[in-house]
Amino acid sequence: MRSKKSRATSVDIAHRAGVSQATVSRVLRGSPLVNPETRRRVLEAVEALNYKVDRRASALRTQRAGTLALLLFEDPTPDDSHINPFFLSMLGSITRACARHGHDLLVSFQQLSDDWHADYEDSMKADGLILLGYGDYLAYRSKLERLVQQGTHFVRWGPVLPDQPGVSIGCDNVQGGHLAGAHLARQGRKRVAFLGGASSHCPEFLARYRGCDAALREAGLPGLHPDLQVDAESSEEAGHAAAVTLMERGLPFDAVFAASDLIAIGAMRALAEHGRHVPWDVAVVGFDDIPMARFANPPLTTVYQDTSRAGELLVETLLRQIRDEPVQSTMLPATLVVRKSSGAG
Repeated sequence: MRSKKSRATSVDIAHRAGVSQATVSRVLRGSPLVNPETRRRVLEAVEALNYKVDRRASALRTQRAGTLALLLFEDPTPDDSHINPFFLSMLGSITRACARHGHDLLVSFQQLSDDWHADYEDSMKADGLILLGYGDYLAYRSKLERLVQQGTHFVRWGPVLPDQPGVSIGCDNVQGGHLAGAHLARQGRKRVAFLGGASSHCPEFLARYRGCDAALREAGLPGLHPDLQVDAESSEEAGHAAAVTLMERGLPFDAVFAASDLIAIGAMRALAEHGRHVPWDVAVVGFDDIPMARFANPPLTTVYQDTSRAGELLVETLLRQIRDEPVQSTMLPATLVVRKSSGAG
């Protein structure tokens, strides 16, 4: 009989569950080869014996660290965080998903040198990478290609493109843009401006532009006019500057669809400073539904991206990839959240 003070082992688990030690190992690794009933018995034995995995010994046997690395792209922010607020809620769901799967999470910023992957998977610090943010996609793409060539396990939050390197989890940005455009058309807005990049350098923004343009045309409107589009990165200051540039062009517009909430909030501040009332003079719609959106003045109508589900999928997809299981890119549906900034809240 095992001493009360001794630590339970996988042999004890196997004996209690009536399975082999190899089966216990497969269950603890999350292998899909174990049937549900056997998995249940093993996990019940694990709980009953208060079994704790020896992470160091496991890493030596499997050549895995039991850790995932979350690497954030540094964004322009008004504070010193350099983290887009949109990613903060996703960070929470990623952390919880890692805990559920028994993995630690290492959080750092992306280093865009030629060997930026080396400090992580290659040095056994992490079994795989989760990438959030990317800046200029055309410049960033070569980094992704290098990760593929090196055989690095990675998954990223971003656009799902037909010829992309690696696997992405992303929002259906065309659908999200379509929701915004259709909503503005229903509100009687006829000349919609777009603030944000609309080129292959920023494919998520471009997809949102195209979705909005399609919805306006389906409503019998002219669609988005090139002269009512102003480039802006995702920050309040960029949104403010873009809105000022738009007004300086002297062209009439009665609505703004901003490619992100931060751009939209900065644009609303610029509109107010120039005597344009939101929503009576100009309706405004953003994208992301960051917490700040509901506290904007007026509260911001926006397109919601499911960050909770996104975090779970990023972790689950990366772990399947590490286990050499089939993985594929996934697009999550978008949802319109209507508030006062578009005149309908």
